[in-house]
Amino acid sequence: MNGPEFDRFSASYDELLRDPIRDRFADSASPFFHLRKRDLIRNFLRQRGMSSRSLSYLDFGCGRGELLSLLRNDFARVAGCDLSRGMLSSADAADIRAQDLPNRIPFTDAEFDFVTAVCVYHHLALDARLAVTQEIFRVLKPGGIFAMVEHNPYNPVTRYIVSRAPIDVGAVLLKAREARQWMSQSWFTPVSTQYFLYLPEKIYRRVGSLERLMSKLPLGGQYVVFAKKVASR
Repeated sequence: MNGPEFDRFSASYDELLRDPIRDRFADSASPFFHLRKRDLIRNFLRQRGMSSRSLSYLDFGCGRGELLSLLRNDFARVAGCDLSRGMLSSADAADIRAQDLPNRIPFTDAEFDFVTAVCVYHHLALDARLAVTQEIFRVLKPGGIFAMVEHNPYNPVTRYIVSRAPIDVGAVLLKAREARQWMSQSWFTPVSTQYFLYLPEKIYRRVGSLERLMSKLPLGGQYVVFAKKVASR
């Protein structure tokens, strides 16, 4: 994750994301990818009887804050941080802070109930991933939840799209098993892994319930691992 690099991308970020295959999966102007993540988060919290209305939420590596915007009314407080000031300039949330280093989150200990990192880890150097995960542990309250969303390297279409994307040059994808390992080594307890983005937007809108039946098959375009901070370090 490189702040100056994404500063250069920020003005043309949407155009750089465009890919003929990706655009056939979901229209480039559609918020489909962000909405799928929002719905996975809502479903996870609802299934566990957790009311987000009283919770504080941090999106680590929030970029332009699309997910924060979709979830701002779900939580009592939303906040975001990112290394790229250029990307943050488009974020529309009250508490947005720039990071100076990837493994330094500009918030205090045990400040949040829920933290996401969405497609951040594949931009991190391998030797930084453990430190970043431990930093996320630090800012979570005991009992808090960390949700890591990443591209699924078992999906050949995902690998192909990532290999062509200018914003993903040098990216190293990680398997869900590796995500759980980083979490376990950082004192988290992984509680749920779900794969998603099997179906293009037009088909999903008609038969989206099929994805719930396939969520354990490691073939979706992306996955999410939810983990809990069960105790202090």
